[in-house]
Amino acid sequence: MSLLVNEIFYSIQGESLYAGLPCVFIRLTGCNLRCSYCDTTYAYNEGSSMTIQEILDKVESYPCSLVEITGGEPLLQDETSFLVKKLLEQNKTVLIETNGSMDVSGLDSRCIKILDIKCPSSRMNSKNVLGNLQQLNPNDQIKFVIKNSDDFDFAKNIIKLLPPDFPLSNVLFSPVSGEFSPDILSRWILEGGIGVRIHLQLHKILWPDKDRGV
Repeated sequence: MSLLVNEIFYSIQGESLYAGLPCVFIRLTGCNLRCSYCDTTYAYNEGSSMTIQEILDKVESYPCSLVEITGGEPLLQDETSFLVKKLLEQNKTVLIETNGSMDVSGLDSRCIKILDIKCPSSRMNSKNVLGNLQQLNPNDQIKFVIKNSDDFDFAKNIIKLLPPDFPLSNVLFSPVSGEFSPDILSRWILEGGIGVRIHLQLHKILWPDKDRGV
């Protein structure tokens, strides 16, 4: 059993509620979306086949219990859910970041889903599978990448669809890096009184000249 892998690297987690912690990243190849602001276009096609065991061995070579599976879109590959289970069996804390266009119901409930809901400026918002919102548990997270007021209003309307027990503190509003001011987004959050979390990409602050895994 194998997966097409773009890269595996050990770095500081730059996004999510785990930002700032050491993390092993497994970036899988392939994506079914083409977001206007995508910063990982190299993952669309670049990659090589690795067996599940080879991936597990590589992860185990790093002194870290936090692992994120990302892409591209990791759920395009059927074997991803099996990789999640094997990592959980190794007592890893497993995050999986998915672009919101794929059904997440088949994932092990113990992994932490980071659901990236696409706003209008991405030009991919028609691909959102909003039924995924009902598949979330209180440990999961939702991310909105926001470029303008239309995106902000769109995100506010989406969070009204969340299960009542889902914590708003697990909802992340992130400005499009270099294209929208985090100061303005922060003001909108405060003025709206919606209780979500402002979210910046820490890795782009730490390593502004790097365009892929470090």
